[in-house]
Amino acid sequence: MVDGVRWRIGRRAFVAGLAGETGNDEPPRAGSATDSEVALGDGNGIAASFACADALRTEASALVAHLRARGLTTLVLSGDRASAVDAVGHALGIATSRGDLSPQDKRDAVATLQADGAVVAMIGDGINDAPALAQAHVSLSLERATSLAQWTADVVVLGDSIAPIAEAFDHARKTRSVIRENLAWAAVYNLIAIPAAAFGAVTPLLAAIGMSASSIAVVANAMRLARWKSCSF
Repeated sequence: MVDGVRWRIGRRAFVAGLAGETGNDEPPRAGSATDSEVALGDGNGIAASFACADALRTEASALVAHLRARGLTTLVLSGDRASAVDAVGHALGIATSRGDLSPQDKRDAVATLQADGAVVAMIGDGINDAPALAQAHVSLSLERATSLAQWTADVVVLGDSIAPIAEAFDHARKTRSVIRENLAWAAVYNLIAIPAAAFGAVTPLLAAIGMSASSIAVVANAMRLARWKSCSF
């Protein structure tokens, strides 16, 4: 409220709604097709329009290429102007880019992917990303993200670089592989050792030694993760 007058600033449709308009009857006044528009208006309609443009992070292209090389499908979900989102997607080599989405639209898009059988990881840093971050199977945010995004995310990447996101995916896959190796080893050991012990084929001392050796083998295999390094860029 300014001098008794209510103003809105944000997306064109949101601002135009204050005057009972849709905001679709005229083209955006600000910037090029690749810019995002922020409108300002009151009950008389839109009074000003601002063009906002963001530069891509230097590691963004490398991150997308890294994930795609590992068989992951990437897409962009954004509340920004659709033309600006399409331009970003094209620059990054991402085939599916959707703009003009509300927070609920983003969440619904993630839920649709999950219903189709996809395991979804969501990366976001804004307040509007929070519902989609909560919906995803695993979610990541950044150190400079909004507090709500950080609170909602499963993982917060520290520092200014987004390169650790690639490392997080690689470490997760390697950890899953080691867990499966340990479970397989434990299953094979128990299938052999338990019947042998039950039929008296081994003495209690040998059984105790075998159990300790099995545990040591599992721990030693897991400790390999501490020395493993992900490919960086």
